[in-house]
Amino acid sequence: MAIKLCVLFGGVSPEHEVSLRSAEAILGRLDPRTYDIYPVGITRRGKWIYFAKTDWSMLPADTWESAPGNCPAAISPARGQGLLLWRETGVEEIPLDCVFPVLHGENGEDGSIQGLMQVAGIPCVGPGVAASAACMDKTLTKLMVGEAGIRQANWYLARRERMENNLDALVRDIVRGGDFPLFVKPSGTGSSVGVSKVRNEEELRAALIKAAEFDSKVLVEEFVDGRELEVAVLGNGDPVASVVGEIIAGAEFYDYDAKYNSQESRTLIPADIPESAARELRETAVDVYRTMGCRGLSRVDFFLTHEGNKVVFNEINTLPGFTSISMYPKLFEATGVPYGKLLEELIRLAMEG
Repeated sequence: MAIKLCVLFGGVSPEHEVSLRSAEAILGRLDPRTYDIYPVGITRRGKWIYFAKTDWSMLPADTWESAPGNCPAAISPARGQGLLLWRETGVEEIPLDCVFPVLHGENGEDGSIQGLMQVAGIPCVGPGVAASAACMDKTLTKLMVGEAGIRQANWYLARRERMENNLDALVRDIVRGGDFPLFVKPSGTGSSVGVSKVRNEEELRAALIKAAEFDSKVLVEEFVDGRELEVAVLGNGDPVASVVGEIIAGAEFYDYDAKYNSQESRTLIPADIPESAARELRETAVDVYRTMGCRGLSRVDFFLTHEGNKVVFNEINTLPGFTSISMYPKLFEATGVPYGKLLEELIRLAMEG
């Protein structure tokens, strides 16, 4: 029998648009002979809609919400009910075998959806509640990775309340801790949303205010002079790492526009780095994955310093992008796992429990 699979996309998150692009790619690669696919989109205002069409190009075009045949939808927390569809003839219950949350960032990657699936007893692709929440909060990640002895950039936690009370004092405290340039980022966003590189106190003030629009906790990190490298990790109890890929940003750093809009950004897979460095990166990626309690998948990002080829952990993403240009599927394709097979393995890992 076909596996009843619900693919969740969209979401109330600054990364809504990226989710639509990822969902388009995933839905177009799932084998309809293997899966009964139920696409459910979450609008920017939080409304759940069953998407009745199979024209996946409607997702990135953002015309999917009004497609003919759509109906309200929800996943019930009551075990056994699964997906609820409010048809004209009444409420239809569809017991689900698995949910694939193609939801990036807030309300999708932070343990929220994972908690709902845990209560409902539905297998869910990707890490569970605790790992998702800890990885989404970059400050918690920093604390856990630091405790494990993994090298990372020096960092400072700035809180929105302190910015509102005395921004100048906060800036003075941050500047005491290191030289410019510095990176400022919201603690709980992905896709480089709200991230700034700052070179002086005036830019720091503006970047803190900008980042605080997305999160009450803001991470300030020292600049690491190195190459940007990424490793994809796959598995539950015995995870495996992909080849190492390198990001060549089409801007001063790999921000949102450089990732998704710039024609200048490119990737090198595998990265042209010494074999010893590649081995250390892959081993450290698995160490980070295990430290954070991940299962299913994650992408682990690093710097490799220009001086000394030192591996420096940057961050981990539990539901990385799956667009046509995203690193996670490209890294595993270069490792010998094509996109379609990768999706099958992720769903199998979720249902393995």
